[in-house]
Amino acid sequence: MSELMGNLKRTDMCGSFRIGDAGREVTVMGWVQKKRNLGSLIFADLRDRTGLVQIVFDENEHNGTFEKAESLRSEFVIAVKGKVRERSSKTTKIPTGDIEILAGELKILNEAETTPFEITEESNVNEMLRLKYRYLDLRRGELQKIFATRFEVTRATREYLDNNGFMEVETPMLGKSSPEGAREYLVPSRVHPGCFYALPQSPQLYKQLLMIAGFDRYYQITKCFRDEDLRANRQPEFTQIDLEMSFVEKIEDVLYPVEGLIKNIFKRAIGMDLGEEHFRTMTYKEAMTRFGSDKPDTRFGLEIVDVSEAAAKCDFKVFKDALAINGILKGSVRAINAKGFASKLSRKDIDALGEYVKTLGAKGLAWLSYPEGGEIKGSFLKFLTPENVKELSEATDFKPGDVLFFAADKDYVVFNALGGLRLYLGDKYNLYDKNSYDILWITEFPMFEYSEEEERFVAVHHPFTAPLDEDLDLCETDPMNARAKAYDIVINGQEAGGGTIRIHSREVQERMFKILGFSEADIKERFGFFVDAFRYGAPPHGGLALGLDRFVMLLTKTDNIKDVIAFPKVQTASCVMTDAPSPVTDKQLKELSLAMSDSEKKA
Repeated sequence: MSELMGNLKRTDMCGSFRIGDAGREVTVMGWVQKKRNLGSLIFADLRDRTGLVQIVFDENEHNGTFEKAESLRSEFVIAVKGKVRERSSKTTKIPTGDIEILAGELKILNEAETTPFEITEESNVNEMLRLKYRYLDLRRGELQKIFATRFEVTRATREYLDNNGFMEVETPMLGKSSPEGAREYLVPSRVHPGCFYALPQSPQLYKQLLMIAGFDRYYQITKCFRDEDLRANRQPEFTQIDLEMSFVEKIEDVLYPVEGLIKNIFKRAIGMDLGEEHFRTMTYKEAMTRFGSDKPDTRFGLEIVDVSEAAAKCDFKVFKDALAINGILKGSVRAINAKGFASKLSRKDIDALGEYVKTLGAKGLAWLSYPEGGEIKGSFLKFLTPENVKELSEATDFKPGDVLFFAADKDYVVFNALGGLRLYLGDKYNLYDKNSYDILWITEFPMFEYSEEEERFVAVHHPFTAPLDEDLDLCETDPMNARAKAYDIVINGQEAGGGTIRIHSREVQERMFKILGFSEADIKERFGFFVDAFRYGAPPHGGLALGLDRFVMLLTKTDNIKDVIAFPKVQTASCVMTDAPSPVTDKQLKELSLAMSDSEKKA
């Protein structure tokens, strides 16, 4: 049976004790991690969110605690009053390993049934079981450290932005649907039958309206929602550190304050000083041509080389077909030189890599290998003349010990295949320090991309992104080469955030809508209230959003976003703990003017 706490009042957290606390009378409270009965002594590890401390119950103390302690089991909730003393057998496994608490009083605040799994870091438990009992899994020290880091990130964010003239403003969760972009979560309205709110994919329009309203510098740590397929670093609901600034026209006006924010987060959350220098910048074009990605991991080499000129001279149909692609989506032949890999990769390994790039959209992988002391061999060597081999070798610095990998197709296919291949090799063969941080800005993104499905140009970011001043006319004459005032912050090959300088001119905004094929009716229906606001004086403005969840993943070195969200969803966008989403009653549906079809009811 449980006992009332009586006059016991907690004085300290379990993980706070050090050798200097020896001799103090203290009261601690928490959960029993484990118990060891050694006859006349019982040892219990007591846990709260700060860590563990060892409690000693001594039969010879004759204070009644030993008899009570005999009934303790894992996860019992208890309160202990006693004296801190130096341990005779110290341990470095826990921060409190120099001391222990000799119990003078014990109260069992609540008993616990046997848990579905052991609450330890070593417990090898199916993830679905952990998520079903998420409140138990969250008792683990590893996860609690992650959430402590998350708290430090948000605290450091507010600290920096508050001190740099930003004002925190909340924006609505129930807004207007805007089909342009990712799929939205819709919320039916009871008082407006047949009408729906949309949960925000981001506060984009609202924060720009706040700039028009004169708030100057805004921020918000806010929930956003996207009804899209989940991946390891995606969830249907996620959190952004969102900010916007007025009277900025150059991207550096946004980049430099955000650098200060990121440096403050690193310093406060994990104690890392990123120095005074500005972060590196790399254009989108350079990132794609060198690394095959707009979020390059530059902690290692394996850079991509364009060998189209040399490949054009080869009598190899795959190369010729790729180079014959023209128009909006042109083709190329590119290669990666895996230096020193000839001795690491067997033919079986190379064939497996060929299968891997097929999962990235490529038709296959051509290769040449040059073993030390041997002759060049490869998948298409018979189509090459000695002169072809020489030119390809010179273009790629191909030498004994190396392996060349080639991809030939539309540029975006080649970049995706070789960019993915270099990441795979870098990770598998430990080509970089996984404890290091590589941070850079990617700038000059394309304004538009061509949608083969819709057969029209669409905005890479959103319709309110400003083009580079020198590329304004290109937006109409050569849209594929127009560049945006857009920027992403990339950390260790992960997009940690991004933003743009916004269009503040009504004339330029109208030109952008026209290029994107929006009719006057489309504009009025989707963005009427927003466009109207620009009639009343909009300042130059720009902003950025950092993905808080992904940022915490990077800082805590986890590759699973579920580790950094207290109650996450699984791959099907459902919660196995609460069984959400779940059916609702016919009465609820009727109140919302909704009805289910017979097939939906059967499902």
